This record gives sequence, C-alpha cells and structure tokens, in this order.
Amino acid sequence: MKQVFNMAISGLGSHSISLFFFVIFATFLHKGKTTQGQNLVTNNVSVVEGETAIISCRVKNNDDSVIQLLNPNRQTIYFRDVRPLKDSRFQLVNFSDNELLVSLSNVSLSDEGRYVCQLYTDPPQEAYADITVLVPPGNPILESREEIVSEGNETEITCTAMGSKPASTIKWMKGDQPLQGEATVEELYDRMFTVTSRLRLTVSKEDDGVAVICIIDHPAVKDFQAQKYLEVQYKPEVQIVVEFPEGLTREGENLELTCKAKGKPHPHQINWLKVDDDFPSHAVITGSDLFIENLNKSYNGTYRCVASNLVGEAYDDYILYVYDSRADGAPQKIDHAVIGGIVAVVVFAMLCLLIVLGRYFARHKGTYFTHEAKGADDAADADTAIINAEGGHNNSDDKKEYYI
Repeated sequence: MKQVFNMAISGLGSHSISLFFFVIFATFLHKGKTTQGQNLVTNNVSVVEGETAIISCRVKNNDDSVIQLLNPNRQTIYFRDVRPLKDSRFQLVNFSDNELLVSLSNVSLSDEGRYVCQLYTDPPQEAYADITVLVPPGNPILESREEIVSEGNETEITCTAMGSKPASTIKWMKGDQPLQGEATVEELYDRMFTVTSRLRLTVSKEDDGVAVICIIDHPAVKDFQAQKYLEVQYKPEVQIVVEFPEGLTREGENLELTCKAKGKPHPHQINWLKVDDDFPSHAVITGSDLFIENLNKSYNGTYRCVASNLVGEAYDDYILYVYDSRADGAPQKIDHAVIGGIVAVVVFAMLCLLIVLGRYFARHKGTYFTHEAKGADDAADADTAIINAEGGHNNSDDKKEYYI
C-alpha cells in the first residue's frame, strides 16, 4: 500500500491538496483488491508533426480501479478525468470506467517518447504507448548537370529530400519507365535525415520533351514528387520529296524536288549536290527546292540533299533516270496486257488449226492397195481373180504398195 501512495504522490507532484486526498481515497477504496481478471491495454501511435495524436488507455473487466496517464517524464497528464498538467494541448476525449482517451494537438518532436497508462490496483498495472513523430521532407529539389543535352550523351539529374524523419526513399520514372538512381543518406539532428539520389542516363532524340519524375516515398506524405522535362538536341532528319512529275521522268519535261529537314536546333544550312558528277548548269536551287527544266539523259545520276545543325549533318538521295519521251507512265501494266492478248490470239489460232485438220482427215480416209489385189479387180470371177493374184507372186521384186 505504501508503494501505491508513493506512486500517487510522485505522479501528482505539487498539485492541489484536494487531488492528493482524492488519490488517497481511491487507494483505500481499492485496498485489498487484486488485478485478477483485469487487463490494461494501449496502442503505439505514429503522428505527423503538427497534427494530433490520440492516446488510449483501456481496461477490460474494470472493478472501479483508477486510471491515469503519465508522460515520458512520469508526470501525470490525466488522473481519471482531471488534468493536473498545465499543458492545454492535452484534452480529454472520453473517460469511463473502462477507457481514458486523451488527445495531444500540435505534436512536436519533443513530444516523442513512451507514455504510461497506469491502473491503481494492488499491485499497480502499467501499459506503454510509444508516440513516434513523423517529419515530412521539404519540397524535393530537382537539379540537372546541364539544361540541354545532345543525343547520345549522358546527363545527370539529382533529387534531394531534405529534413525528414525517418529518411525518405526516392524513386525515378522516365515517362512510364522506372529507372534506378544512386542514393546517399545524411543524418542531421534529432534523428532527421536528408536524402539525395543521383540519376545518370544516356539520351536519344526520342527523349526530347519526356518528363523525368522524382518520387518521394515517406510515411508522412503521399504523391510527393517533382519533374523535369528533358531537352535533347539531335541532328537533322532529311527526306527528298518529288513535287513534279508524278510518274516517270521523261526527256523534255521538268523536275522539281523539295528537301524536307527537321532537327533540334532547326537545320541552319541545306545544300544540294550531285554525287560523283557536276551539277547541271541550268539547275535552279531556291532554298530547299531544286528545279531542273528540259530533262535529258545526261542528267541521270544521284542528287543529294545535305542538312546540318549544331549537332551534326544528315542527307537523303534521289536517283534520277530520264526515260524516252515516248515512254509510257505504266509500262508494267501495259506489257502484261499486250502479252496476255498475244497469248490469247496464239491459243485461238492453234485451236482453229486443230479443228480444220481434224475435219480434213475425217473426210479423206485413204484406201490401202497392193499389186496383187489390183489383178483381182479385173477378173471375171473368183477363180480367175485367185489365178491372177497368184500369178502376181512370180515377180516379187516388182511388187509395190501405195497409199492414197
């Protein structure tokens, strides 16, 4: 019992006499009572700096024992529903025989620690609630080694999350593609941390205008990020377009070509040349356009458009072949038609010839005669015919056959 008095006196400190006697009364009231069947519970609390923490002391099967809440320095915050501590940030939310619920507003780092829920029984019971104060990082700072990067080169971007508790985690995205950075953690005062992540990447022209996003992962904040759009310079892309003619290039006609070039920065120079040969003397170049009139076969060859900017140069080729003035614009299709027509005529002629020959042979079937049979035609009767036929065997060398 003396132990209970000492706990009550030390918990109240220099508070009012009435409160002290209340403790004495509560102690005697519960003299001889045991903790059998009672269960004092509480919960740990994580709270963002500047927000409100809720501390709960709960008793199962309470037998009118007194509940009080102590701060990490063992000072009484609430004794039942009375607040001896002169800190108005602590407010009573709920009090009953089974619960003491207290709020702590505008939490700061100095409020972090172990709070004690105490139940006046014999012996006394205690449960501990650890309050952890979370400090969100400041706005992420995004910096790049250079503002403009040429394609194929490497750049470095850093993202810094300053003054957080606990340390932040930094993730990277390029568009919808996750990237891996290299992080360093610096510990400051009061378990505060500053985290810096460095991202190195090689850029291409497709990266121009793509967002690189630094995402801060911290239990005190959500969707905390900063982004930077890449600015990539790249050499020109060149394409030659035939403006005229639409089909074949024939002798005597004109040729007009346009050189289309784009790059970053925009190409500052566009040149026309003829590969491995002199340029036609009367060809006209106007900016990115090439015009040649009255074509002839001596103009055949490869014409090249070269565009350049600060990053480099690129080109595109056009192969000119001048056809005869009588050349058809679609030779392949007409050749197929002509060949098909010729084949049809030949097949028809052959069918007609076969029909004529068939009719001729059907109407002029031949009769097969021999020299022996010729004698039988002139005989008066059968016996004479046999005799004439037999007589014909005597001169076998003169025997002949005819086919009419």
